[in-house]
Amino acid sequence: MGHKHAHDQHAGDKRVWWAIVVNVILTVVQIIGGILSGSLSLVADAIHNLSDAISMAIAYIARRIARRPANDQWTFGYVRAELIAALINYTTLIVIGLYLVYEAIFRFIEPQPIEGWTVVIIAVVALIVDVITALLTFTLSKSSMNIRAAFLHNVSDALGSIGVIIAGTLIILYDWYFVDPLITLMIAGYILWQAFSEIGGAIRILMSATPEDIDPQAVVDRSLAIPGVCGIHHLHIWPIDEHRVSLEAHIVVVDDSMAHSENIKNDVKKMLVDAFAIHHITLDVESESRKCEAPQTVGH
Repeated sequence: MGHKHAHDQHAGDKRVWWAIVVNVILTVVQIIGGILSGSLSLVADAIHNLSDAISMAIAYIARRIARRPANDQWTFGYVRAELIAALINYTTLIVIGLYLVYEAIFRFIEPQPIEGWTVVIIAVVALIVDVITALLTFTLSKSSMNIRAAFLHNVSDALGSIGVIIAGTLIILYDWYFVDPLITLMIAGYILWQAFSEIGGAIRILMSATPEDIDPQAVVDRSLAIPGVCGIHHLHIWPIDEHRVSLEAHIVVVDDSMAHSENIKNDVKKMLVDAFAIHHITLDVESESRKCEAPQTVGH
């Protein structure tokens, strides 16, 4: 099983690496084509594509760091390296989106001549590369916020390439030069929407917020329903990473049941695993007569 997991990680690393390579090549081609044709939307797509390559590189490095084992200095390991990478990539997307809005508005004010055929040909090549890159990272993006951030970079770039093709075609057919900055605004809008909708998840984990699918009050109620438990306080629930949740709390056991406190504690742990999929659990047991004075139920 361990060998298979290592093999899957190595295969995943190779897919991300190839995604970086093809995006770097595409970026160079798009920038040259955008300068020669005078297309802002093609240059915008190239800048975004460069961010794809950078985001993939950040994701690749973070993916490797996250697999380092825990040690005396990093007792939870390095798993949050991937979350930091995701936060960087989402922040980059927001900056890029705002920059493209600025450039598009400027082009509306001062339109520039554009060579439509150059735009269309290069954008078609870009779309093909974008699809290849998306296929390389799609499976990995399902289980990793880090790779998902890089994947969203790529998906938005693929849609950008489609927009550039539409803009170039309309310029060839009708000389509608205003379509170029209009498409750029649409690309920017999609980038900003995706980034703002996803960045919250990374921030919540890095800030140790309670996972959205776990209700602390439900944890309290289910704990109090276990025979022998008469109170729970100093409750903390936080994510270690995307897939692991940690919980610590003080549980209060009625005095008559203190002889069975270890069994009661195990019953609470089993409930937390079964009902909330929380596996990293630390519980302190207090007797009813010697519990903390005026404790807070959540936090302390």
